[in-house]
Amino acid sequence: MKERQSRLKAIKSLIKNNTIESQDELLALLLKEGYDVTQATLSRDLKLLKVGKVPDGKSSYMYALPDDADSPESETIYAQDFLRGYVSIDFSGNIVVIKTFSGHANTVCNAIDNLNFDEVLGTVAGDNCMFACLREGVTGEQFMKVLKDHIPGIEI
Repeated sequence: MKERQSRLKAIKSLIKNNTIESQDELLALLLKEGYDVTQATLSRDLKLLKVGKVPDGKSSYMYALPDDADSPESETIYAQDFLRGYVSIDFSGNIVVIKTFSGHANTVCNAIDNLNFDEVLGTVAGDNCMFACLREGVTGEQFMKVLKDHIPGIEI
């Protein structure tokens, strides 16, 4: 199966270029593109992309992306949020600990979630600290390299 980022890009493209009224239609189009995913995975992807249904101008509804879904500014904003809030980063095994300024953990966590790192399985935020659980086989060093690639100016 192709990677999540690639699948998310394919979903965006399909929604932009087709009138899609149901998940079944989208699943069929994804399958034609080489993405064999479950309905549950597709539901999570649609939620992550903030896809909604809008009137199609006839008597039905179709999937639509939010206006800023492909905006390069979005990634820049998340990177800035991360840089404003983090204090330090360390890791052990597949757990990354990011210490933040008090009250900034949710913002930093949201930035990590919205930057859609394939390496991250999930995140949890407290008040001044957040944790990221990395996928099986992903090392802390690999995550740090990806983080540096997406957030220029980060000092680790």
